[in-house]
Amino acid sequence: MVNKKYVYLFEEGQTNMKELLGSKGANLAEMANIGLPVPPGIIITTEACKEFFRAGKKFPAGLEEEIYAKIKILEEKTSEKFGDPESPLLVSVRSGAPVSMPGMMDTVLNLGLNRQTVKSLARATGSERFALDCYRRFLTMFGDVVLGIDREKFEHILTALKEKKGVSFDHLLTAVDWQQVVDAFEALIEQETNQPLPDRPMEQLFRSIYAVFNSWNSDRAIVYRRVNKIPDDLGTAVNIQVMVFGNMGEDCGTGVAFTRNPSTGEKELYGEYLINAQGEDVVAGIRTPRPIRTLKDEMPVIYGQFTTACELLEKHYRNIQDIEFTIERGKLYILQTRTGKRTAQAAVKVAVDMVKEGLITKEEAILRVEPAHLDSILHRRIDPRAKLEVIAKGLPASPGAASGKVVFDAEEAEKLGGEGRKIILVRTETTPDDIHGIVAAQGILTSRGGMTSHAAVVARGMGKPCVCGCEALRIDYAAANFTVNGLVVKKGDLISIDGATGQVMLGEVPMLDPELSPEFIELLQWADEIRTLGVRANADTPADALKSREFGAEGIGLCRTEHMFMAQERLPIVQQMILAAGPKERQEALDKLLPMQQTDFYGILKAMAGYPVTIRLLDPPLHEFLPDTEELVEEVSRLLYTEGDQKELKKKRDLLKKVRALTEFNPMLGHRGCRLGITFPDVYAMQARAIFQATVQLIREGYR
Repeated sequence: MVNKKYVYLFEEGQTNMKELLGSKGANLAEMANIGLPVPPGIIITTEACKEFFRAGKKFPAGLEEEIYAKIKILEEKTSEKFGDPESPLLVSVRSGAPVSMPGMMDTVLNLGLNRQTVKSLARATGSERFALDCYRRFLTMFGDVVLGIDREKFEHILTALKEKKGVSFDHLLTAVDWQQVVDAFEALIEQETNQPLPDRPMEQLFRSIYAVFNSWNSDRAIVYRRVNKIPDDLGTAVNIQVMVFGNMGEDCGTGVAFTRNPSTGEKELYGEYLINAQGEDVVAGIRTPRPIRTLKDEMPVIYGQFTTACELLEKHYRNIQDIEFTIERGKLYILQTRTGKRTAQAAVKVAVDMVKEGLITKEEAILRVEPAHLDSILHRRIDPRAKLEVIAKGLPASPGAASGKVVFDAEEAEKLGGEGRKIILVRTETTPDDIHGIVAAQGILTSRGGMTSHAAVVARGMGKPCVCGCEALRIDYAAANFTVNGLVVKKGDLISIDGATGQVMLGEVPMLDPELSPEFIELLQWADEIRTLGVRANADTPADALKSREFGAEGIGLCRTEHMFMAQERLPIVQQMILAAGPKERQEALDKLLPMQQTDFYGILKAMAGYPVTIRLLDPPLHEFLPDTEELVEEVSRLLYTEGDQKELKKKRDLLKKVRALTEFNPMLGHRGCRLGITFPDVYAMQARAIFQATVQLIREGYR
């Protein structure tokens, strides 16, 4: 029987071996195979992990021997050796499942350090402080991941020393300070495990591999797989890679770069780097990074090698790449590449440009642009360069962004909006009574309600940004303020909302107006060439119908007539119809609505001349057009206990009685739609007449 192969050198793998080598391992192997300078390493397969669990958490036969043999090859490649006091080999041990599971499994860095090898690292780098810092990181990770010691115990020791020294940041500690930390960490490990830290690197390695395998079935990994529907039987690979350091001197450095500008999509190298620094320094803000273009002046040879690597990676993966790199003693290493995150505008430009460059097809370009990207492009949005003070987050109910002064009352919103002021209407939830305030507002924020709530539906129909269900808000109408996490925001204070993300921000933030780039227009034209499915719009007003035609809609798939009834000047007539005591009184209200409905249908059908329009007659339960029950109860109580106007009190009581009579436990399945038409046929008769009369009017004008 042929022995199974459990360990691969990077150069033995390929990108199509993700099931066996894991996503990260296959990617590292692919970069090595296309000639990129990747720090050497080995991959223990997912099959070894599966065998590990099948055998009751024991390494499969032959695995340890394979690891020994492959580590020997790494030692030969690097001229370093595990445990060598003069030139020690240091490696990282990372998980790597076939499907990305970021942060769900375990990692150990700087493996191979002990009391002796840390001294040689100090000599090699010329920095005892750096070497001890690397060692304490290893002690923390090994203690936490492998030995099961609570990470907080290590953090407590470090925090106590920083407080004693009066410093806030790790980089302000001296070598003497780090020696104290290391001594305390080693003592903690011995205290918690009743034995000293294993100082033999191979023992450290095998115990770390065991821990990474075991992390496949950690609670957090199991929950993550369940949520993301990832099979439990995939197993994880283990990537063992030689450590490289960018802070050994002035001929070292580290950085991150994109092959194209992720904000604009322009074809230019975009990123930052630091000389004589670790990777985390670039993102930690400890030092100010330099733009990647200046590397051309500082290290021209390295810059040339890096640009060549970027071009190779982008052509190979046929997508914008986000690349991490390190320079160690004048040699470039590519540590990772992945598909780069980008703005909606950049996504469109990159997709179109790559078609013209022959990298991808038109079909692929269309698939590269996500639906959420279109929402962002077609609506006002927050400048991605802006610094935001986010105070709460709700549901992204209607895309777009807006800033304005907080207003809690629809009447006041209408008044201030009419004066040209920008306001955000903040409500617990909205009702049809608030429609005039919604029209006047720049955006809507509610503490209750979901993606199909009144506020969400109306805002989307109007193209206004809306954040719903922001449950952290505690709205106090009487005090005219809301609180969130202890912060009090008063009426008149400036806030901003982002309907695409659900974020609520304090103050006014910079905005970008929607702009349809030539690339966007071209992409839509390609979509029209390729598609086999027609596109119709949801449009409830003549203005909506005209806008949808501008965007190429071939008709209206759903025209919801109830939205026509929510206009402020129509709502009282609709309420008169609902509250009518008999058919005669109801007909009087319907006669007033008929010309309004006819005008609506005339404008919609005219805008869609030659295209189909599907009209849905009045559908929702009638109580949705009436005032909110809770507000009516409060109003009745106020009039009752303040001995207010008795006629007004009777009117409010009658209205409350009617609202309660119409309210249903489950209005989605209750008295609505065709059942409503059977109960009140005169409503549908009025709507049908309005449609027919609008059609006749258009035919007489020559429309067909």
